Amino acid sequence: MKTTHELPWIIRDLLNTRAPKPIEDQGSSLKRAAVLIPLFKVASEYRILFTKRTDSVEAHKGQISFPGGRIEEEDGSPLETALREADEEIGLSRKDVTVLGQMDDARTVSSNYIVHPFVGLIPYPYEFKTSVREVKQLLEVPFQLFLSGDSAGEDTPVVYEGGTYLGLAYRYDGEVIWGATARIMQNLVNLVKRKLNLPVENR
Repeated sequence: MKTTHELPWIIRDLLNTRAPKPIEDQGSSLKRAAVLIPLFKVASEYRILFTKRTDSVEAHKGQISFPGGRIEEEDGSPLETALREADEEIGLSRKDVTVLGQMDDARTVSSNYIVHPFVGLIPYPYEFKTSVREVKQLLEVPFQLFLSGDSAGEDTPVVYEGGTYLGLAYRYDGEVIWGATARIMQNLVNLVKRKLNLPVENR
Protein backbone atom coordinates (compact mmCIF):
# COMPACT_ATOMS: atom_id res chain seq x y z
CA MET A 1 0.00 0.00 0.00
CA LYS A 2 1.26 3.47 -0.83
CA THR A 3 1.96 5.82 2.08
CA THR A 4 1.32 9.52 2.61
CA HIS A 5 5.07 10.12 2.14
CA GLU A 6 4.22 10.00 -1.57
CA LEU A 7 1.17 12.21 -1.11
CA PRO A 8 1.90 14.92 -3.73
CA TRP A 9 2.55 12.38 -6.44
CA ILE A 10 -0.50 10.32 -5.49
CA ILE A 11 -2.58 13.49 -5.85
CA ARG A 12 -0.90 14.44 -9.13
CA ASP A 13 -1.47 11.01 -10.64
CA LEU A 14 -5.10 10.90 -9.45
CA LEU A 15 -5.96 14.35 -10.79
CA ASN A 16 -4.24 13.80 -14.11
CA THR A 17 -6.10 10.57 -14.82
CA ARG A 18 -9.60 12.00 -14.30
CA ALA A 19 -11.56 14.98 -15.57
CA PRO A 20 -12.74 17.41 -12.89
CA LYS A 21 -16.52 17.37 -12.49
CA PRO A 22 -17.97 20.74 -13.51
CA ILE A 23 -20.95 22.56 -12.06
CA GLU A 24 -22.95 24.11 -14.87
CA ASP A 25 -24.14 27.69 -14.44
CA GLN A 26 -27.36 27.04 -16.38
CA GLY A 27 -27.92 30.75 -16.95
CA SER A 28 -28.25 31.56 -13.26
CA SER A 29 -26.60 34.39 -11.37
CA LEU A 30 -23.77 32.23 -10.05
CA LYS A 31 -20.34 33.88 -10.04
CA ARG A 32 -17.10 32.03 -10.66
CA ALA A 33 -13.99 31.86 -8.49
CA ALA A 34 -10.80 29.81 -8.29
CA VAL A 35 -8.74 28.75 -5.28
CA LEU A 36 -5.36 27.17 -4.63
CA ILE A 37 -5.04 24.29 -2.16
CA PRO A 38 -1.42 24.76 -0.97
CA LEU A 39 0.23 21.51 0.12
CA PHE A 40 3.61 21.53 1.84
CA LYS A 41 5.84 19.31 3.95
CA VAL A 42 7.13 20.01 7.45
CA ALA A 43 9.65 17.39 8.57
CA SER A 44 7.84 14.15 7.63
CA GLU A 45 4.32 15.60 7.75
CA TYR A 46 2.28 17.09 4.92
CA ARG A 47 0.03 20.02 5.73
CA ILE A 48 -2.52 22.23 3.99
CA LEU A 49 -2.26 26.01 4.23
CA PHE A 50 -5.51 27.89 4.84
CA THR A 51 -6.21 31.58 5.36
CA LYS A 52 -8.52 33.15 7.90
CA ARG A 53 -10.24 36.01 6.13
CA THR A 54 -10.59 39.46 7.67
CA ASP A 55 -13.88 41.20 8.33
CA SER A 56 -13.15 43.79 5.63
CA VAL A 57 -13.41 41.47 2.61
CA GLU A 58 -16.53 41.46 0.45
CA ALA A 59 -17.54 37.82 0.98
CA HIS A 60 -16.85 35.04 3.49
CA LYS A 61 -15.79 37.42 6.26
CA GLY A 62 -13.84 35.69 9.02
CA GLN A 63 -14.06 32.26 7.41
CA ILE A 64 -11.28 29.72 6.99
CA SER A 65 -10.61 29.56 3.25
CA PHE A 66 -8.06 28.69 0.61
CA PRO A 67 -6.18 31.52 -1.12
CA GLY A 68 -8.33 32.51 -4.08
CA GLY A 69 -10.99 34.80 -5.40
CA ARG A 70 -13.29 35.86 -8.18
CA ILE A 71 -12.24 35.18 -11.78
CA GLU A 72 -11.47 38.47 -13.55
CA GLU A 73 -11.75 39.11 -17.28
CA GLU A 74 -7.99 39.62 -17.62
CA ASP A 75 -7.24 36.18 -16.13
CA GLY A 76 -6.35 33.72 -18.87
CA SER A 77 -7.86 30.75 -17.01
CA PRO A 78 -9.19 29.72 -13.60
CA LEU A 79 -5.70 28.44 -12.77
CA GLU A 80 -4.29 31.90 -13.49
CA THR A 81 -6.89 33.32 -11.10
CA ALA A 82 -5.90 30.91 -8.32
CA LEU A 83 -2.19 31.68 -8.75
CA ARG A 84 -2.75 35.45 -8.99
CA GLU A 85 -4.91 35.49 -5.89
CA ALA A 86 -2.40 33.39 -3.92
CA ASP A 87 0.28 35.93 -4.83
CA GLU A 88 -1.92 38.87 -3.84
CA GLU A 89 -3.26 37.35 -0.61
CA ILE A 90 -0.26 35.53 0.89
CA GLY A 91 2.72 36.59 -1.23
CA LEU A 92 3.14 33.14 -2.79
CA SER A 93 4.91 33.58 -6.12
CA ARG A 94 3.45 31.50 -8.94
CA LYS A 95 6.94 30.31 -9.88
CA ASP A 96 7.13 28.58 -6.50
CA VAL A 97 3.95 26.54 -7.04
CA THR A 98 4.08 23.06 -8.58
CA VAL A 99 0.52 22.59 -9.82
CA LEU A 100 -0.60 18.99 -9.18
CA GLY A 101 -4.01 19.20 -10.83
CA GLN A 102 -7.59 20.45 -10.71
CA MET A 103 -10.30 19.23 -8.35
CA ASP A 104 -14.07 18.99 -8.97
CA ASP A 105 -16.01 22.25 -8.89
CA ALA A 106 -17.68 23.25 -5.64
CA ARG A 107 -20.58 25.57 -4.86
CA THR A 108 -20.69 28.13 -2.08
CA VAL A 109 -24.00 28.42 -0.28
CA SER A 110 -23.78 31.86 1.30
CA SER A 111 -22.34 33.78 -1.69
CA ASN A 112 -23.46 31.89 -4.85
CA TYR A 113 -20.06 31.08 -6.34
CA ILE A 114 -18.93 28.16 -8.45
CA VAL A 115 -15.39 27.46 -7.25
CA HIS A 116 -12.64 25.85 -9.37
CA PRO A 117 -10.02 24.35 -6.96
CA PHE A 118 -6.40 23.54 -7.87
CA VAL A 119 -3.89 21.64 -5.72
CA GLY A 120 -0.35 23.04 -5.62
CA LEU A 121 2.82 21.82 -3.90
CA ILE A 122 4.69 24.73 -2.32
CA PRO A 123 8.08 25.07 -0.61
CA TYR A 124 8.41 25.33 3.17
CA PRO A 125 9.57 27.26 5.11
CA TYR A 126 8.39 30.21 3.00
CA GLU A 127 8.39 33.95 3.59
CA PHE A 128 4.66 34.58 3.21
CA LYS A 129 3.51 38.19 2.96
CA THR A 130 -0.16 38.34 3.83
CA SER A 131 -2.54 41.03 2.60
CA VAL A 132 -3.59 43.13 5.60
CA ARG A 133 -6.98 43.81 4.02
CA GLU A 134 -7.80 40.21 3.12
CA VAL A 135 -5.96 37.82 5.45
CA LYS A 136 -6.15 37.89 9.24
CA GLN A 137 -3.88 34.88 9.78
CA LEU A 138 -2.55 31.67 8.22
CA LEU A 139 -3.57 28.23 9.44
CA GLU A 140 -1.40 25.15 8.84
CA VAL A 141 -3.47 21.97 9.17
CA PRO A 142 -1.97 18.44 9.03
CA PHE A 143 -3.33 16.45 6.09
CA GLN A 144 -3.62 13.49 8.46
CA LEU A 145 -6.41 15.30 10.31
CA PHE A 146 -8.59 15.10 7.20
CA LEU A 147 -7.57 11.50 6.51
CA SER A 148 -8.53 10.38 10.02
CA GLY A 149 -11.83 12.26 10.01
CA ASP A 150 -11.65 12.45 13.83
CA SER A 151 -12.44 16.17 13.86
CA ALA A 152 -15.14 16.03 11.19
CA GLY A 153 -18.83 16.40 11.79
CA GLU A 154 -21.24 15.65 8.94
CA ASP A 155 -24.13 17.68 10.38
CA THR A 156 -22.37 20.45 12.25
CA PRO A 157 -24.44 23.61 12.77
CA VAL A 158 -22.45 26.76 11.95
CA VAL A 159 -23.94 30.16 12.74
CA TYR A 160 -22.77 32.76 10.26
CA GLU A 161 -24.07 36.27 9.63
CA GLY A 162 -27.41 35.56 11.25
CA GLY A 163 -28.00 32.23 9.48
CA THR A 164 -27.39 28.65 10.59
CA TYR A 165 -25.73 26.29 8.10
CA LEU A 166 -25.82 22.55 8.67
CA GLY A 167 -23.16 20.43 7.00
CA LEU A 168 -19.64 19.04 7.03
CA ALA A 169 -17.14 20.83 9.24
CA TYR A 170 -13.59 20.15 10.46
CA ARG A 171 -12.16 21.54 13.69
CA TYR A 172 -8.52 22.43 14.26
CA ASP A 173 -6.73 24.71 16.71
CA GLY A 174 -9.93 26.43 17.77
CA GLU A 175 -11.04 27.13 14.18
CA VAL A 176 -13.87 25.59 12.14
CA ILE A 177 -13.38 24.72 8.46
CA TRP A 178 -16.83 24.49 6.87
CA GLY A 179 -18.83 25.20 3.74
CA ALA A 180 -17.28 24.79 0.29
CA THR A 181 -13.78 24.68 1.80
CA ALA A 182 -14.65 21.62 3.89
CA ARG A 183 -16.38 19.91 0.97
CA ILE A 184 -13.38 20.50 -1.32
CA MET A 185 -11.09 18.96 1.30
CA GLN A 186 -13.36 15.95 1.76
CA ASN A 187 -13.46 15.44 -1.98
CA LEU A 188 -9.65 15.48 -2.15
CA VAL A 189 -9.28 13.21 0.87
CA ASN A 190 -11.77 10.68 -0.48
CA LEU A 191 -9.76 10.42 -3.71
CA VAL A 192 -6.57 9.82 -1.73
CA LYS A 193 -8.26 7.32 0.59
CA ARG A 194 -9.38 5.22 -2.36
CA LYS A 195 -5.78 5.09 -3.54
CA LEU A 196 -4.58 4.17 -0.05
CA ASN A 197 -7.41 1.62 0.39
CA LEU A 198 -8.76 3.46 3.45
CA PRO A 199 -12.46 3.87 4.39
CA VAL A 200 -14.15 6.67 2.48
CA GLU A 201 -16.73 9.02 4.06
CA ASN A 202 -20.07 9.53 2.36
CA ARG A 203 -20.58 12.91 0.71
